Amino acid sequence: MFKNFQGFNVLEKIQKDKIHKRKRNMSATGIKLTIIVLLTLLVAFMPTEYFGIEALTVTQHRVIALFVFAALMWLTEALPSWVTSMVVVVVMLLTVSTSAFNFLKSDDMGVFVGYADIMHCFANPTIMLFIGGFVLAIGMTKTKLDVALARVLLKPFGTRSEVVLLGFLLVTAIFSAFVSNTATAAMMLAFLAPVLRSLPADGKGRIALALAIPVGANLGGIMTPIGTPPNLIVLDNLNKFNGIDIQFMDWMIRMIPFVLLLLFISWLLLKYLFPFKQKNIEIKIEGEMRWDFHTIVVVATFIVTIFLWMFGKELWGLNTNVVAMIPIASFCAAGILQRRDLEEINWSVLWMVAGGFALGVALDKTGLGNVLVEAIPFASWSPLVVMIISGLVCFIFSNFISHSAAASLLAPILGLVASGIATDPTAGAAFNEMGGPSALMVGVAIAASVSMVLPISTPPNAIAHSTGFIEQKDMMKVGIIMGLLGLVIGYSMLIFLKF
Repeated sequence: MFKNFQGFNVLEKIQKDKIHKRKRNMSATGIKLTIIVLLTLLVAFMPTEYFGIEALTVTQHRVIALFVFAALMWLTEALPSWVTSMVVVVVMLLTVSTSAFNFLKSDDMGVFVGYADIMHCFANPTIMLFIGGFVLAIGMTKTKLDVALARVLLKPFGTRSEVVLLGFLLVTAIFSAFVSNTATAAMMLAFLAPVLRSLPADGKGRIALALAIPVGANLGGIMTPIGTPPNLIVLDNLNKFNGIDIQFMDWMIRMIPFVLLLLFISWLLLKYLFPFKQKNIEIKIEGEMRWDFHTIVVVATFIVTIFLWMFGKELWGLNTNVVAMIPIASFCAAGILQRRDLEEINWSVLWMVAGGFALGVALDKTGLGNVLVEAIPFASWSPLVVMIISGLVCFIFSNFISHSAAASLLAPILGLVASGIATDPTAGAAFNEMGGPSALMVGVAIAASVSMVLPISTPPNAIAHSTGFIEQKDMMKVGIIMGLLGLVIGYSMLIFLKF
């Protein structure tokens, strides 16, 4: 992550602990990899007729094997998620692309994917949107704008313990809407750490404050399309398979009230479960922002970028992804963005997302997606059942694997399912009445973000758990309640307030 962020040391320690843990469990990792590779090969060399899918081509068969490999690797985390994505992309290029090995190609094997289409996933416009968001975050931290904003935003909440708790929930959520939720959690924890240590050891208030960080960070990411990777993964697949382009402002109009409601509920829940023994808390945030040329450029660029994300399409026809390039150009020209800053961008997340996009391209170009949709009678199911199942599956997956990995696995498949149901003469009308493809797909993004049951569910959870003030049972209690409420309220909102 960015070394300029408050709380970077916390992130660095967690990353080192994960690496050490993986090294200690090398034998277990080797066993996982062996089993996964054997299962993948079993699927790859299984006779095509065993799948029970009529007219399944060889290339489609290979893509199924790659999906199995990616799913098992992401579920077990035998290797980091981004490594899995890179392996999938390379194997795809060598086996199902137009540049695959000659001995693996022939005219009767089905449609091969253009190798350029797969490689384009690394320069997908959505990837550029990610980078634009990362660059904005770098500018804010280098000029200490984030510290100044945190001080200003927390000041109105005073010193009363319960109100300070609400302040941390809201401010963390606001930052997480525009900055990586992991970096936000680390920064807010750095501000909160001295307070947590000063609270009475026999009180439960510090549990509430520590949990406010991951809850605010995870829920806040829902507020904007750039708030968290699953949002952009879902929007990209929604556009690709259904031709629906949800604008930045349209997303925020629906999601901000939804998130504020969930934050208010979580505040009441945390207050009830973990009451404060100390009535007043004083927050001291160290660090000052200096008004110099760089700070002025960052503030101006931030305001212009957010404005254009919200209104640029309607006023001047500017695409959200194009607007994301403005802070990159502005900060480079002003000398704010240096070579070392580019090295600190979270490229592993971008590679992970690109791998998911590549799986979607393979599903689409080989025709496998349409074959699967026709083979499984989704149109005969109730649209509500499809939504409930997809939401629960994503929620379960996202509690055990990376949210981005879960969204990358489900979004391409559900994008095709949504397209198939929406155009079905029988089920289409009822499905579109319930929000159609937008409700189904955006519901997956919500399901991923509200998945925060375990310390391993999301980096903000891991950061908060690392304080030592939170027991896993406390996190599970809050995570299950808020997760289920988020799913119910989220899908209800998507059905009644259609995009």
